[in-house]
Amino acid sequence: MKLIIAEKPSVASSIAQVMGATIKKDGYIMGNGYIVSWCVGHLIELAEPKAYNPDYEIWKKEDLPIIPDKWQYNIKSDTKKQYDVLKSLLNDDRVETVVCATDAGREGELIFRLVYMMTKCKKTAERLWISSMEDSAIREGMNSLKPLSEYDNLYAAARARQEADWLIGINCTRLFSVLYNATLKVGRVQTPTLAMLVDREKEISNHEKKFYYKVHIEFQGIKADSENIEKKEDADNLASGCNETEVTVIKTTKEGKAFNPPKLYDLTSLQRDANKMFGFTAKKTLETTQSLYEKKLVTYPRTDSCYLTEDMEGTAEEVINAILETDPKFGVGNRQYNIRKLLNSSKVTDHHAIIPTVEITDTDISTLPDDEQKVLYLVMTRLLAATGTQFKKIVYSGEYECNGYKFVSSFNSIIDNGYKDYEAVLEKHFGIDKKDETPGYENVAVLKEGETYENEDTSVTEHTTKPPKRYTEATLLSAMEKAGKEDMDADVERTGLGTPATRADIIEKLVNDKYVKREKKTLVPTESGINMISIMPENLKSPGMTADWENTLAEISKGNADFNKFMDSIENYVRHLTETTQKDESKAKLFSSGIGKCPNCNSDVLYGKFGAYCSGKCGIYFGKPYGKALAEEQWAELLDGKKIFVKGFKNKKSTIYDAYLQIKGTAPGTYTYDNGETKDQIKIEFEMTFPPKRKKKEE
Repeated sequence: MKLIIAEKPSVASSIAQVMGATIKKDGYIMGNGYIVSWCVGHLIELAEPKAYNPDYEIWKKEDLPIIPDKWQYNIKSDTKKQYDVLKSLLNDDRVETVVCATDAGREGELIFRLVYMMTKCKKTAERLWISSMEDSAIREGMNSLKPLSEYDNLYAAARARQEADWLIGINCTRLFSVLYNATLKVGRVQTPTLAMLVDREKEISNHEKKFYYKVHIEFQGIKADSENIEKKEDADNLASGCNETEVTVIKTTKEGKAFNPPKLYDLTSLQRDANKMFGFTAKKTLETTQSLYEKKLVTYPRTDSCYLTEDMEGTAEEVINAILETDPKFGVGNRQYNIRKLLNSSKVTDHHAIIPTVEITDTDISTLPDDEQKVLYLVMTRLLAATGTQFKKIVYSGEYECNGYKFVSSFNSIIDNGYKDYEAVLEKHFGIDKKDETPGYENVAVLKEGETYENEDTSVTEHTTKPPKRYTEATLLSAMEKAGKEDMDADVERTGLGTPATRADIIEKLVNDKYVKREKKTLVPTESGINMISIMPENLKSPGMTADWENTLAEISKGNADFNKFMDSIENYVRHLTETTQKDESKAKLFSSGIGKCPNCNSDVLYGKFGAYCSGKCGIYFGKPYGKALAEEQWAELLDGKKIFVKGFKNKKSTIYDAYLQIKGTAPGTYTYDNGETKDQIKIEFEMTFPPKRKKKEE
């Protein structure tokens, strides 16, 4: 039998249906010579530092850098059941060959390879690589499976990404947290992304608002403007001098401008438009597009290409016809679909651009969730617009003299909407009120140089200089995509912070870690985010180095860069950083001194990923009182000497109860690590009391 392993249950179900496997079991589907199972995202993750050395559970600068000699892995507890299913299937004697059918990209490759490695499977493995979940694409892909070894370079790039992120994240987070007695989460991509937001906020804060003025004159239906004038008195004097004064035409110009249609969507450009048009977060757009992909309505979303391969001309034509059949409103414009300009195999790496599939003709789009309708219409519109004709307009410009001062005017006249006709259908469908182009005043066209006209009206308007705008998700995604380009050669494979598949998660992580907050459509760094960036070394927060790393990862995936050399460079960077970075005493007060004082050594107590811990060297164990994990606020009250009421304790019989808790003192004790080792360690003693029982009401 052939075992097919997909990334998600929904994808496995689609593959099973195509392959004729219909018998549902616990964790897999079988039949017709196939067993189809699935991962649930990442089943396996890199182990925490304490797996390498129990002493690493306590964060200390002298332990840095932490660089494993041999990487260890953990099976995630919440998905262990499905891992056990896969382990059993991979070692099942009925299975002769295995098919990797996880998402066709770097992370999908990593998900499968870790399972394959951890289960010590030695069976022949093949790779299914498809860009669409349509039945025909699955059949074609299964008929042209490639040896898994052809994707070893992609796996190497995935490993490099995972291990580099661990080394940077673990070491830098611990380094700066210990130096400043605060939990400061540092990441290879998230830190320079946060730095861009902080830099923009500084530009806004440092902006000095300045007033300036403009004088306007009107004649022959034309309104012309002066240049910026610094003083109101000067503007008023000019306006006064222009009243009832003749206007002389200096020159007029008529210039035709043509704008090419937009490219097809890659994930980042789709996320930008969904944010601008519908206010979607990048994560929401990715999740929605992924859902449409699993419903076979669009092609693979995690792509960084805006082109189709040169053998897809017929496919694109079929999809265009499917769109017109699905919604006849798109039958606008001159219907000249130039598909060939979308075809460029050299600009398609792992996957082509996002386009709809012909399955849309068999779907009642109105029954889809509202978010999915919006994203699907964006993708349908973009395919039509990208194949459409140019948008054309004429710009009429004039230069005039009045009272010895120059005035100018500029007006647009649209002569061919071109591809914008399709965009107008989308806007009307969702009731989006979009501002029209500047109205066209062809009055300028009849003017001749040297002619004079009576000025009919004069006015003065006051203006202020504007600070830079805060980032929205749309503009931040653009900035992340372009980051580092100015520091790199034009022919590099990839620049930018992160990849199309990871940028949404980076933004969400910054928000969840409370370094960034959302204010309407904008992203604003918090005080914590601003303070953290203030202590980061320049290269750690600069996008240039991170973009360079991202490009190297892309080169590793193509076999053009060496995995070991890249990892050596990351390790050397981490060593240098942890050995040379010192605390900036002038910045120490920016960070909280902790949630309380250690009852054993009076050092600051900090709160991190695994709960409360002493920032000193006494090694006291806070742990989970009576097996109950406590929140930061609860620890703060306990350390302040207060008695707190805690819900949800559980005894050995799994009975749940509530009780009061208070710190009683400290005492010698032992701590047992996950690997069974024990260590002498001072422990906190707690006093537990119970609320009085309620008296039963008398009958």
